[in-house]
Amino acid sequence: MKTLITAVALFAAILASGQDRTRDYIKSVSEMAVRQSEAYCIPASIILAQAVLESGAGTSVLARKANNHFGVKCGSWKGGFIRKTDDKPGECFRKYGSIEESFEDHSRVLCKPRYAFLFAISISDYRAWARGLQRAGYATSSTYAKDLVKCIEKYGLAEYDRR
Repeated sequence: MKTLITAVALFAAILASGQDRTRDYIKSVSEMAVRQSEAYCIPASIILAQAVLESGAGTSVLARKANNHFGVKCGSWKGGFIRKTDDKPGECFRKYGSIEESFEDHSRVLCKPRYAFLFAISISDYRAWARGLQRAGYATSSTYAKDLVKCIEKYGLAEYDRR
């Protein structure tokens, strides 16, 4: 019985440390997200949730080796890049000199015509933005909108939309 209690306590500690890491990550990038929100009229909660999900709260290979916190692929990119298997083997992802560059480029990506309809949605309606990002094909996951909303609500990210 004591072993079971110890195992449960260890599992709870591991889960808590993951949440703490995510909360620390959010704190470390929240000001960048708010600045991008103010400059581009994108909900800060959406920016933060995308960063958390796409970068594994800053722990993914793309985040660590390429400062790419949003999983942005190369497309017509002329800068540095990194190859990584995603939907297909060896896909090209943008490499940035800093996290700030990643956040700025993500905002510019969302300003492309593919996402233009999002800007007719209220900046305070993160649920509609999440559905719109999924509809526009930002990510291939069929649960992307649901995952974004779950992240926003779990970590209270909507508070950054009211700053």
